[in-house]
Amino acid sequence: MGSTLAQAIAWARAELTAAGVASPDNDAALLAAHALGLSRGETEARAILGSPEPEGYRELVHRRAAREPLQHITGTAPFRQLELAVGPGVFVPRPETELLVQLALDHARAWREAGEVHPAVIDLGTGSGAIALAVASEDPACRVTAVEREPAALAWTRRNLAGTRVRLLECDYRDVSVPTAGRFCVVVTNPPYVPETDVPRDPEVREHDPATALYGGDATGMRHPLAAMDTAVRVLRPGGSFIMEHAESQVEAVAHALRERSFRNVELHRDLTDRPRATSAVLPGDPGS
Repeated sequence: MGSTLAQAIAWARAELTAAGVASPDNDAALLAAHALGLSRGETEARAILGSPEPEGYRELVHRRAAREPLQHITGTAPFRQLELAVGPGVFVPRPETELLVQLALDHARAWREAGEVHPAVIDLGTGSGAIALAVASEDPACRVTAVEREPAALAWTRRNLAGTRVRLLECDYRDVSVPTAGRFCVVVTNPPYVPETDVPRDPEVREHDPATALYGGDATGMRHPLAAMDTAVRVLRPGGSFIMEHAESQVEAVAHALRERSFRNVELHRDLTDRPRATSAVLPGDPGS
């Protein structure tokens, strides 16, 4: 007689714990839900009722124990109100980055209050499209543009943005330029910012996230963040906002670089774990000008 679903999940927890997976309980349950094609709640209810172990579940657990990202196995990643398609070749969006969406929404709302009916928002280096799509979904008044250049990532970007109102520019964000009449109210970005000497410890990140989405281009990790700032200076309207995720070690360097570029109201923002996660700043001028 085969194992019950509850027994299989208990086995999976032990396997994932032994493999060093950070969230064995969560992952064991979500892999079972994926194998059954059900929600986590429905899966846990079936486990209580004594349902049998789903076919293929142990293979999924072995893949996760080998430190293949959970999101690559299930093919999806939750992000705010979205379920994004992800897989090899694209950076898996993190819950911490959801902070950038809220900041972009807040700054876009300030533009609407100043009389801009449809604030223009651009997401530099969009990857899966997470930030751009979340802003467009949660504030339909915003006109959102996403920028991505990497071919492997673009396969996922196109898939997630298909049929949405988000405009996709397939280019390097250092090359983005718009006419004066089309400048943006908000620039938001989660650029590659990991210093090249800081190799991530987690195998899921080190071995599966694309290096082009991780490393910031030099020993400080600031090359790509600085390029994003320079693009923002070109494309923002007077009074426009710049919002960027960065490393804890880059807080002072980011603030200094923004002030060098004449940004004002430089403000550090902390995530739900109280870690410095992002900085926002505003170009001189008044929103709506």
